[in-house]
Amino acid sequence: MKYKVLLVDDEETMLKYLSRFLIKRGFDITTATNGSEALEKIKQQDFITVLLDVLMPGIDGIETLREIKKIKPMTEVIMLTGHASVQVAIKGMKLGAFDYLMKPFDRDELIEKLRLACEKRMFNEKGIDAVNIPEMMSNNSTQDNKK
Repeated sequence: MKYKVLLVDDEETMLKYLSRFLIKRGFDITTATNGSEALEKIKQQDFITVLLDVLMPGIDGIETLREIKKIKPMTEVIMLTGHASVQVAIKGMKLGAFDYLMKPFDRDELIEKLRLACEKRMFNEKGIDAVNIPEMMSNNSTQDNKK
């Protein structure tokens, strides 16, 4: 299954690089160059996860996150920041961001966080609390052993 991801960054080179990189890894990618464009696309389509730059002209990443959560609260958002600001990352997490990455980021870490965010969304859509998945798995194996 290809996870549908929206990439939002005002740096076009970053968008092109990330798009190619993530498409090669099996993600279905759409891009936006600013918060307003991202919000329009979110109103029109359903994205599993949004990879969102924090510092952008116009509507910044924090305000875009706030609006995404109003429009489509189930959408998972990973914040990207090139301006190592722990306060911004914490604010994003308080507003409902799934996680954050500092630029420059490790590509493997990006893929792992994207997959986890996508899986969490899919579990939530099925009414399964993703936090309890490991607990459910251990309970099932305990019950299987008792049979």
